Amino acid sequence: MSLPTPPDRPSDEPRWSPATLAVTVGRPPHEPDQPLNSPVTMASTYVAGGDLEYGRYANPTWTAFEEALGALEGGRCLAFASGLATAATILDLVGNGATVVAPRHAYNGTVMQLAELEARGRLTARLVDVTDLDAVVKACDDAALVWLESPTNPALEVVDLEAVIEAAHRAGAYVVVDNTFATPLLQRPLELGADLVVHSATKFIAGHSDVLMGAVVTRSDELFTVLKQRRDLVGNAPGPFEAWLALRGLRTLHVRLERAQANAAELARRLGDHPAIEEVRYPGFGAIISVVVAQGALAADLLTRSTRLWVHATSLGGVESTFERRRRWKTEPVTIPDGLVRLSVGIEDVDDLWADLAGALEALPRPSTGG
Repeated sequence: MSLPTPPDRPSDEPRWSPATLAVTVGRPPHEPDQPLNSPVTMASTYVAGGDLEYGRYANPTWTAFEEALGALEGGRCLAFASGLATAATILDLVGNGATVVAPRHAYNGTVMQLAELEARGRLTARLVDVTDLDAVVKACDDAALVWLESPTNPALEVVDLEAVIEAAHRAGAYVVVDNTFATPLLQRPLELGADLVVHSATKFIAGHSDVLMGAVVTRSDELFTVLKQRRDLVGNAPGPFEAWLALRGLRTLHVRLERAQANAAELARRLGDHPAIEEVRYPGFGAIISVVVAQGALAADLLTRSTRLWVHATSLGGVESTFERRRRWKTEPVTIPDGLVRLSVGIEDVDDLWADLAGALEALPRPSTGG
């Protein structure tokens, strides 16, 4: 499969770093009396004769967000009402009876959508262990779509994206990469050949636990047009205020992620030495850690209820540190350990985070040594 490439830039156009793009793209022109920030455009109806026409089709506030995230990922972006609305729109385009390959450990909402579509006879979901490259490559045969996460949620498995994307394209399949955990600052799947990159912008992109929004980015004009037509028809568009908040959060992504990642790396190191922790899963980048508590589910539940700074909550990617035992959700795969706790590390002082976490770990019951 040949993939379209973005147009060449003018030779005199600056090649800004991702940190600079996050701050600068999607702003009004630098002209007298222009605001620095794109305003919130609260409009359902526009005067006829232009490009906007109606509030379900376009909004200047969406456009500003889409320009910024698109520049970071290296493609064209469409904003959606949520990450799951983005996923549903893409999966809705898969042909009846087609096969979709996806990680057995992935965002629970994605796996549940696949299970629901399979139960209705719409498609076949082929869930794979993404750490077994040979098995993944074999699973790509006769697939229409390969859906990837790297790192996976919540197992934090890292996928050889380049190898899987190449294998999927040889088999004639499109490839979607959920880049929510890594963000475009740490990983740009379109540059590795992916057809689509999706985000739950609710998480790191917006970054303040106050937005529900999703996005997809592609370099293909054809895919962009098809997805926009589907968004327009179904109405999976975000509100303008949500788009404004997400863009405001995106402006500080690089500094938030830098601090949260440094905190995560240090906490992963300290957790690895703690006797109450059986296993630490940290891929070496990003701000998500998963740990397996040695005493199992009850001890893990006790841990999540015994801190003052860490917040027991689902979701992730905010400035505050949150954690939860993932198997408390009945739809989480049984291959995820009962005692696995996913930690979303925030930007607080790392020593305060550790003191709070270590205190809760010390209070957990110790395994019996027998008599």
